[in-house]
Amino acid sequence: MNVVAVTSCPTGIAHCQMAAENLERTGERLGHEIKVEVQGAVGTQNELTAAEIDDADAVIIAADTAVSRDRFEGKPLVGASVKDGVDDPEGLFERAVDLVEAGETRTIEVGGGSGGESDAGAGANGATAGTASDATEDDSGRRGGDRGQGLLARIKKLFS
Repeated sequence: MNVVAVTSCPTGIAHCQMAAENLERTGERLGHEIKVEVQGAVGTQNELTAAEIDDADAVIIAADTAVSRDRFEGKPLVGASVKDGVDDPEGLFERAVDLVEAGETRTIEVGGGSGGESDAGAGANGATAGTASDATEDDSGRRGGDRGQGLLARIKKLFS
């Protein structure tokens, strides 16, 4: 299945980056193609093109800020909080697959998702993803850098 996703949080530095990484990794592990757009105070990263959206079978939005859904009209859409994207990306994919298999183009809200144009959710306090033991030599190309490094070093790498 081909999936596009948007993660968004007020700052766009930590939690939506972790949600994006978890969605990418989970999608790949489950055999789905996925591209994730990240929105935050610093702007949009990895912006989805109209062609990528047209080719998508489903959309996942894991956001704690308002995300316009106009460009996803007619697509099965799963809305959730960033925390859901960090903690339960598999559950978001399961719901997206269920919508696609049922031939539905509606929107479902999961956990902290609120519906409509806004996906303001329960917040992402306490959300974590990965540990230093998860780090491998290939992690240098990962979103956010090497998990074995401290948060400040990873944030610096993110902006370099």
